[in-house]
Amino acid sequence: MCSKAEEYHSTVWERLKILLLCAAPVLLLGFLYVWGFSIPVPVLGRSYVVRIELPQGGQPLDLPEVLGPQDKTRPLVVIDAGHGGVDPGAVGPGFQEKRIVLGLAKALRDRLLEEGGVRVAMTRDDDSFVVLAERAAIARELDADLFVSIHADSAGEQADVSGATIYTLSDAANSQASARFAQRENGADVINGLDLSGQDEAVESILVELSQRQTAARSDEFAALVVREGEGRLTFHPQPRRSAALAVLRAPDVPAILYEAGFVTNPDEAKRLSSAEGRDDFAATMASAIRIFLARNAVAP
Repeated sequence: MCSKAEEYHSTVWERLKILLLCAAPVLLLGFLYVWGFSIPVPVLGRSYVVRIELPQGGQPLDLPEVLGPQDKTRPLVVIDAGHGGVDPGAVGPGFQEKRIVLGLAKALRDRLLEEGGVRVAMTRDDDSFVVLAERAAIARELDADLFVSIHADSAGEQADVSGATIYTLSDAANSQASARFAQRENGADVINGLDLSGQDEAVESILVELSQRQTAARSDEFAALVVREGEGRLTFHPQPRRSAALAVLRAPDVPAILYEAGFVTNPDEAKRLSSAEGRDDFAATMASAIRIFLARNAVAP
């Protein structure tokens, strides 16, 4: 057994070590100052900015390769894996949204190509960064018949939240998007087969909004098909159908959904979405919904 004197000296020594550890940085700075070394110290109140180089605006789109049949009459589906590169998206324990959704996007691409009859393009097929506004623009430039943007959600500290949700563009956002598009294009474009050139602004705005409504109805139809085809195969949130003013869905003439595959903050769900089985279930569901949608809308695959 230790004596009280030994116990006292041990306590003093432990406290001295803690004091030395705390004082070490101050002593080091003092030593460097005495010897004339200059150390840059942040100034209180000064802002520090991390800069990330982004692609220059106004440049021609770098269009992805279109895979599948060479026949351009075949329907084209553009698959958009969200985030990427410097943007990891939502982050959970050991999981990043950008990696999960890229795996799901590739699985859907491979499934569609394997079944044949459909052309496929991806906004990104590796860990690269794509500007948000360019994602839907790629679909328009390629004259796509359908745009599917794949994401995964975050529930913060609520690790038990799970289930997929499907977003389409809200009604209010539809009207705003059509107005902005009409103003930006200035009558020099074709939407859903309607030539807007030569129309006055009032007529043009009406035609664009009608096109947007038609596109929105098709987007809603496709979202409903995904829920139906995923029954018993995918896990959906109790409220799987939602609408929001999402920039990636604002193309006025390409039916589009944003699919939130699940929650990366839920370890079990993130693990399932990252697994081969999870990717296969997603790809089978989405591919089935895509083919039914294309057949219904007379775009024969």
